[in-house]
Amino acid sequence: MIWNGVLIMYNKVAEFIKDRIDMQPVIGLILGSGLGEISRTIENPVYINYKDIPGFIDTTVEGHLGRFVIGKCSSKYIIVMQGRFHFYEGYEMEQVVLPVRAMKRLGVETLIVTNSAGGVNPSFSPGDLMVIQDHINMTGVNPLRGRNKDDLGPRFPDMTYAYDQGLRELAFDKAEEMGIGLQQGIYAMMPGPSYETPAEIAMLRRLGADAVGMSTVPEVIAAVHAGMKVLGISCITNMAAGILDKPLSHEEVVETASKAAECITRLLLNVIQDL
Repeated sequence: MIWNGVLIMYNKVAEFIKDRIDMQPVIGLILGSGLGEISRTIENPVYINYKDIPGFIDTTVEGHLGRFVIGKCSSKYIIVMQGRFHFYEGYEMEQVVLPVRAMKRLGVETLIVTNSAGGVNPSFSPGDLMVIQDHINMTGVNPLRGRNKDDLGPRFPDMTYAYDQGLRELAFDKAEEMGIGLQQGIYAMMPGPSYETPAEIAMLRRLGADAVGMSTVPEVIAAVHAGMKVLGISCITNMAAGILDKPLSHEEVVETASKAAECITRLLLNVIQDL
């Protein structure tokens, strides 16, 4: 893609959304597989299907509805992605992060990303929630590759504090108040779509990863590049290959995430209230 064309697309998507709402969202939320429960709590929601946005792309993954939901949640205006785009779907990284760039154009200051992840840390259990402390990009691709546009962000953004410490502390404070147990750890992104081999999981453990998935990292890089604060939460939906002696399936991921959706929804509502 040519950078000027990409920049025009970001602006077009933002303008398309802006023309259909009478509010300014300040919080963006990206929902992982099976984690769409919070969308039901939004007051006076406006729904915009991805397929209705000119030039936009659509998600092909089960458990992702493929639409934006915009409205008021816990007294804040938010924009929610019910379904994200993945590198393994065949999209370029510029397309994967397009929604994040559009959110920035809409005025979003804080991005909350959630995902369904495999547990690499053997002390984790399916259903656990993990606040992301840091990440490891195992895809070999960065969404900022290519010519930099200074109005999007700096050429060399610092990723030392990609996951905002203040937001992580807020999540733990709220979880403690609510009696919700939270893990904290490092998320590794693999390109997918095949699940990892036991040997790959053993490698990730040695590298320091606690959870593994196929999303989130490009979105976070783009958000940090744009100056947004980021909170990331993984739902551990299964133990990664080789941790337990059982095969993996997407059905298990969606089922476990759906069971944990109420818990993560309550936590996010309380976090959003204090942002």
